[in-house]
Amino acid sequence: MAQAHPQNYKNHRRFIPIYHFVAFGILAINAIYALVRLVRFPSWESGLSLAVAFALLCLFFFSRIFALTVQDRVIRLEMRQRLAAILPADLRGRIEELNRDQIVALRFAGDAEMPDLVREVLTNKIVNRDEIKKRIKDWQADYFRC
Repeated sequence: MAQAHPQNYKNHRRFIPIYHFVAFGILAINAIYALVRLVRFPSWESGLSLAVAFALLCLFFFSRIFALTVQDRVIRLEMRQRLAAILPADLRGRIEELNRDQIVALRFAGDAEMPDLVREVLTNKIVNRDEIKKRIKDWQADYFRC
């Protein structure tokens, strides 16, 4: 997939303006308006409006969380298969020691550097995704993430 700028650690996070800014902005403004209306004109209808606004914000956040959770599960499966194929025998038996955050961060590393990076992550107990990503030298872009 051709991109205007090659993906790297600094630009790998993905923001979808209509989702992250426009939709969230509209839902946030609606919630604030519903809260103001409830405070200024307390009634069953204004209370219901605030409850619906809150429910919409919950849908907004949980739809993102659910999608990312599924994506992480797929990444975990894909990476376990990849690691089983490329890691030396001494590390292959330690794949299960890697947690979700470690596996998700490691997906950006190239095959050549993967054994050393996995060994470093396990030995030094590096669990922070950003710390792992910063150690990657041969960044393998993932343009299909959410």
